[in-house]
Amino acid sequence: MVPRPPGTPPGPLRFPPKVFMPLLWLFLLLSMTLLTGCHDAPVPDAGCMACHRGLEPASASHTGCVSCHGGDGAAAEKTAAHASMLGPRNPADPAHWEKSCGACHPHQLDRVRGSLMYTNTGMIRNIQQSWEGEDGRLYASGEDDRLYDAQGEPLSLQGVAELDNLAGELYRKFCSLCHVRIESTGAWTASHASGCAACHFPYNDNGTYQGNDPTMQGKWPHSASHQMASLPGNDVCFRCHNRSGRIALSYQGLYDGNNALVPTRDGIPGPELISGARSVVSIAPDIHHEKGMDCIDCHTSRDVMGDGYAYRNLYEQVEITCEDCHGSPTERPRARAVLRENEAPLLESRSYPQPVRSGMSMVLTAKERPYSNVYLEGEKVLLQGKRSGKLHQSKVVTGTPEHTVVGHERLECHSCHSRTVVQCYGCHTRYDRSQQGMDYIKGRPTPGLFSEAEDYRTLYPFPLALDQQGRIAPVTPGCQTFVTVIGPEGEPEKSGYVARYKGKNQLRFAPIYSHNTGRRAVGCTECHGDPAFLGFGQHVVTGADIEATLLCERSDDKPLDGFLVLTEGKVRAFSVITREHSRALNASEVKRVWKVNLCLACHRDPKDPIYQKKLDYAKLEECLRRPGVPARPSAGPGGR
Repeated sequence: MVPRPPGTPPGPLRFPPKVFMPLLWLFLLLSMTLLTGCHDAPVPDAGCMACHRGLEPASASHTGCVSCHGGDGAAAEKTAAHASMLGPRNPADPAHWEKSCGACHPHQLDRVRGSLMYTNTGMIRNIQQSWEGEDGRLYASGEDDRLYDAQGEPLSLQGVAELDNLAGELYRKFCSLCHVRIESTGAWTASHASGCAACHFPYNDNGTYQGNDPTMQGKWPHSASHQMASLPGNDVCFRCHNRSGRIALSYQGLYDGNNALVPTRDGIPGPELISGARSVVSIAPDIHHEKGMDCIDCHTSRDVMGDGYAYRNLYEQVEITCEDCHGSPTERPRARAVLRENEAPLLESRSYPQPVRSGMSMVLTAKERPYSNVYLEGEKVLLQGKRSGKLHQSKVVTGTPEHTVVGHERLECHSCHSRTVVQCYGCHTRYDRSQQGMDYIKGRPTPGLFSEAEDYRTLYPFPLALDQQGRIAPVTPGCQTFVTVIGPEGEPEKSGYVARYKGKNQLRFAPIYSHNTGRRAVGCTECHGDPAFLGFGQHVVTGADIEATLLCERSDDKPLDGFLVLTEGKVRAFSVITREHSRALNASEVKRVWKVNLCLACHRDPKDPIYQKKLDYAKLEECLRRPGVPARPSAGPGGR
């Protein structure tokens, strides 16, 4: 176009003939080419849509068939169309994901490939510690030498198919089916696809298609529809996280303990039935669930999909803490403004109801990375539901008297605020080498069939010990297993033996966050006055002794549901707390906990100013030595 000369009155712009005619012919030529092409060239997915009428588009940006599934979209016959498909049902399976999802999302694929959700390195390592002992190598669901640890050093993971012992067998035949390398198709409420589709194409309870494509209607196994869930709901997390620590159950306020199929309402099991023929009953849900928050509202994508590094333990990968949103006793939540256009909060929040805007002050995780949905507005900490868009204001506890009690510096938030912690005691595992069991990693049945039974399960009270960070946290049996092994000819080889851990035959407990948080904390008199909270299990107190009432079948004087014993005023540990740097409270720490009962007799309110001062144990001893005060056991449970 020719610029208008200065002072020229407004009017239509005109091209000189030498410019106009070539442009006209070019326009006509392009128009004819485009019109002819649209009329004659085959549509790439025309063959697919001829059969799959009504099939939901995966998303607004995933509208093609061949681009994800492969195959021949122009073929009119099914066999020819499907011959070169990836899958054929699930192109997101790890066997194909580099050609499908990874072709467009290489960064996300690199993250997932190293995540614990996929490698299961931490799970396999902890099984080894509890069942066979470590052999100095790191294993994963599959062999991989393209990973790096958090220090950027190359990390080679061995395939767990090569772990030829009881620990390897247990993982391959039990644990592996719940995780994203493997498709699970036979479990009511717990089936899921493999790879990326495990989270982004959710199954319904029975794993059948219920969408709008008549050719797929009711087919199994298949996602509930062909519509992608870019932001997975709690039902996706529930598919896997309903065993072991039962965190998905606890979060939603469900409990599967000690009832099997025993009728619980109107003569029938329930109120719900989940995988493994388990009835679940209702308990108080997590406070965050009560408020309408999804799992992904707290957990970042890096928690779930990884951050590009391969970790040895779950606590190393998870980057969130309670203090991020609620503050610590001494420091408010930290935040920083997001300014660069390529920052994660701006990119990740594009599918949220209210995307993050440049300049917003985003709250930081424990790893100093910004959340994509938690931000500061003045003095308020606001969390946006990623799927719902609902705004939640987080209560900041910094400086409040009940959170600045002297002596509580090592307490994890969930030590006080857990409503319940699932604890399974007396786990009896039978490994029968005369029977065939499905090896989900190898993809075929092999000799060795596992079965489980348990003695007792409870929710409260729960024991406390030091966790991986040296902080006081709830612990649960992990694994407290009595193993029976049957030989190839059906002969018993071992009967109810306790596996060795660090050279000793001992039961094991492990730190846990139960995901059943309550607004109200455990009472001071409960924690300081009930020895069960310190790991003594169910008991009676007799003088300077604590006698267990739920005994280990391998010992007449040790608790099944605890890890400490008190005899003649002396505390000693029986079981062990697994994970690095973890341990039970020692005798000195136990005594200090119990001595607080002397204060609690009068000062019951945690906001009492007395608890803002350092406890003078010498003064307490003087009180005990006053005339007229009866003698007390030196290490007994204080105010009991």
